[in-house]
Amino acid sequence: IASEKGKMGKKSPSKEPPSKASGKSVSCKVYLLDGEGVDIPIDKNDIGKALFDKVCTHLNLIEQDYFGLTYADDKGPGHSKVWLNLDKKVSKQMKRNAWVFEFALKFYPPDPCQLREYLTRWLVSLQIRRDLLSGKIPCTFTTYAILGSYSVQADIHDFDLATHGNHFDYIRDMTFAPNQTPELLEKIAELHRLHKGQEPHEADKNFLDNAKKLAMYGVDLHKAKDSDNIAVMVGVCCSGLLILRDKLRLNRFVWPKILKLSYKRNHFYIKIRPGEMDRSETTIMFKLDTHRLAKRLWKTCVEHHAFFRLREAEKPDNNLTFPRFGSKFRYSGRTLYENRNAPLVNRPPHYFDRPSPSKSGMKTKGGYSHSMDN
Repeated sequence: IASEKGKMGKKSPSKEPPSKASGKSVSCKVYLLDGEGVDIPIDKNDIGKALFDKVCTHLNLIEQDYFGLTYADDKGPGHSKVWLNLDKKVSKQMKRNAWVFEFALKFYPPDPCQLREYLTRWLVSLQIRRDLLSGKIPCTFTTYAILGSYSVQADIHDFDLATHGNHFDYIRDMTFAPNQTPELLEKIAELHRLHKGQEPHEADKNFLDNAKKLAMYGVDLHKAKDSDNIAVMVGVCCSGLLILRDKLRLNRFVWPKILKLSYKRNHFYIKIRPGEMDRSETTIMFKLDTHRLAKRLWKTCVEHHAFFRLREAEKPDNNLTFPRFGSKFRYSGRTLYENRNAPLVNRPPHYFDRPSPSKSGMKTKGGYSHSMDN
């Protein structure tokens, strides 16, 4: 399904050979989904996975493959966020960038309620809250109100008239949507009263059950232009590719319908299997601003297809599943299938404190609340 067409010559391997420790320690600043910034030291010669593993250890996170680390690309437009390659040296990826990273959700589970641990579900809900605030996941007034009410129930718990009063002042400092209005806060407070008795983990599950149905849930968007030079967005998600213009979906290509994905220079190509009425394959071309952005889109497709469609990731010596035609890039983590069928880890419930309600709102920086895994 994927191939790489580029410059002639030797391809750089996708995985760094083992390297000796340099003895020089570098401090990495990693911002977590709750807004906390942690300083994590690694060796200057460490690959990305060494840093990622330390972050997961700090979080006590077992279901790690859904997540990743991003950094700001100083070469890209608007310092766009780039996923850290866990198989390559961090130093080679951060040549001119500050060693500052963000822990984020990379592969959005189709049904987040099936995640095994509540800690993982909570981290997914934190990411969705961020997506709602940034506008990455747009939704209607009613949906903002429903999701906001479950967030309040999870963070503050039951509505109490004596404590909260008849007005929405008790959630005034919490942010649920971009450009939110008093009318939205009033509706959230009204719906919050209906959730009485729900434990935080139940409210979070209801939040996820509603969020996963949103059209832009888990869609990774890339700016492009079609063959008519009209601006569009190419979205990559668990089911395949979406083509959008002015926030309207023009087309959808599910993974089984895609025969091959490739890029050459700054062009990205989708070869579609012939339909019942077609005699031959159809190739659709999109133009991105640079060669690097076309390659980034192609890599995103390779990783999403491997994670959501394959039973196991391609092994280094097995090129049958994904003919690369010279490219050595591949997804090296565990797939969704492997995560769902992994043996259960026998460990006591992981407890993490929930901050006071005044600090636990849906805010873009910091202030995210935590829950107890019981």
